[in-house]
Amino acid sequence: MRLCMLYCMQSTSVRIDQTTHQELKQLAIELGTTVGETVAIAVRRLRQERIGLELAAALTANEVKWLDADLG
Repeated sequence: MRLCMLYCMQSTSVRIDQTTHQELKQLAIELGTTVGETVAIAVRRLRQERIGLELAAALTANEVKWLDADLG
């Protein structure tokens, strides 16, 4: 007996221009993913890039003060 799991994903529409849609479809083909999975990958990478930039930024005065605080 085979057990099959069905995953249901809610969906929505996002309006994009035709050029972007064609580029997205091409990327999906190159990556071997669906268009939806490709969008998810792009969103995750953009989020990671933003986090990286935030982590690379200089510390604020309050952050320096907190990190230099005497714990004893």
